[in-house]
Amino acid sequence: MSNDNATNPQINLVFTNHVASTLDEAVKNLSPSSIHVLVDVNTEAFVLPLLQAESEAVAKAGIIRIKAGEANKNLDTLTSVWKQLGDSSANRKSLLINLGGGVVTDMGAFAAATFKRGIAFINVPTTLLCAVDASVGGKNGINFNGLKNEIGMFRDADLAIISTLYFNTLTSQELLSGYAEMLKHGLVSSPELTRKMLAYDVTNYTPDTLLKLLEESVAVKQKYVEADHNDQGVRRALNLGHTVGHTFESLALERKSPLSHGYAVAFGMVVALVMSKIKYNFPSEILNAYVTYVRKHYGAFEFTCDDYQRLLSFMHRDKKNDTPDAVNFTLLKAPGDVLVNVPLTDDEIKNALDIYRDLLGLP
Repeated sequence: MSNDNATNPQINLVFTNHVASTLDEAVKNLSPSSIHVLVDVNTEAFVLPLLQAESEAVAKAGIIRIKAGEANKNLDTLTSVWKQLGDSSANRKSLLINLGGGVVTDMGAFAAATFKRGIAFINVPTTLLCAVDASVGGKNGINFNGLKNEIGMFRDADLAIISTLYFNTLTSQELLSGYAEMLKHGLVSSPELTRKMLAYDVTNYTPDTLLKLLEESVAVKQKYVEADHNDQGVRRALNLGHTVGHTFESLALERKSPLSHGYAVAFGMVVALVMSKIKYNFPSEILNAYVTYVRKHYGAFEFTCDDYQRLLSFMHRDKKNDTPDAVNFTLLKAPGDVLVNVPLTDDEIKNALDIYRDLLGLP
């Protein structure tokens, strides 16, 4: 896939740092009756003015505002988006542009897919995590009843414009949060891509180099999504680290100290690779290299054995789990050699959590 203005007809992606002109061309082709831009308070302050200055479509669009953060990805916020669309006289031929990170694109996609039984929407991710994960693949939704992404649906964006143009507004922690998904794509793809990802310093990136690497990473996700759009089979390879990662996120939310999705996945993959080592003899060299990378860049999500029962409770309630007496995991025999729906017992999970704590230096 070439870099500028290259599209994938199945998933409708464009990889380019010419965001405004690409967006205006897409809006012209869609010819909507009205244009609305969904932003949170962060993208409204740091990104929206830049795009308004360069994009004719965004300059004339109505603005829909929500609060930032995972804690606000809920039914109340979703209702406010529907209400703002209705108050702005949006109709079935309107267009919603989701400008922001994963919370914005998740909620915006769900709002657009359900408002008036569905209106067009374009995702313009402004974070690395959103560019590599949330804005691509058709999954969208909200958190509900203490569980992440509990309510949602599958609906692809009419277009996702993937760029590195706005990443200079991100902290190192936000870059690393997104990079965890790129590390995952390496692990479910090949030893070569895994080593390439582990060798890259995303906190010292150059826009064009990172855009090429991002395109290579998203291509892995595209392959799985196109083979299994509704996540019933091979696409579950992309769940590597997510069963435990979502559990860590849920516990962190319960503690009222939210954990970013990318960091949660980074920690969750430590547990998944430990499980893979125990069950399938995953290569120690790559496990150790990954753990070293996580320890250096991400630190550790802290918990004790007193938290195990709560963590297990979250895992058994995970929407991907359909085995009553066990929890299903995505595991690896080696990078690129993926097994999905591997059931593990509570005792096996506790053993892996023990080893996680040892590897990351927790008491």
